[in-house]
Amino acid sequence: MQMLTVAMRKPEDVNVIFGQAHFIKTVEDLYEALVTSSTSLKFGLGFCESSGACKVRVEGNDEELKELAAANALEIGAGHTFVIMLRGGFPINVLNAVKALPEVCTVYAATANPLEVVLADNGAGRGVLGVIDGLKPKGIEGEQDLDWRRDFIRKIGYKR
Repeated sequence: MQMLTVAMRKPEDVNVIFGQAHFIKTVEDLYEALVTSSTSLKFGLGFCESSGACKVRVEGNDEELKELAAANALEIGAGHTFVIMLRGGFPINVLNAVKALPEVCTVYAATANPLEVVLADNGAGRGVLGVIDGLKPKGIEGEQDLDWRRDFIRKIGYKR
């Protein structure tokens, strides 16, 4: 068995949700959950089918993000995983709807950070061992950091 990492490719203004599900219908259900969450949300999703034709199934309402999600899903290549690329919204806006779908088993990450997927490959298939989300901590926050965090959350509209 070989261990490898695959870096998620995405523009800086795009958030990603990476998870695992269990059924081909996941593609339609994720699409419905995302499209009904916001009229301004742009997204693409790629889903790795792990039996039958073993295709990357693709949906979304933005061609660039659909292509990006599909390309990342294909490169990751782990069965029943999905990649959602978001623009014009944040994972927090859709995460509960995604997690509430009966076929969604796990959400590994929901982030705007650089993201790497850690995989095991046995030659026939790939499994997700985990993710590397962002960078290592550089210390413990002080007063200035606390002020910045509180201001930032308000600046992006999540607190008043």
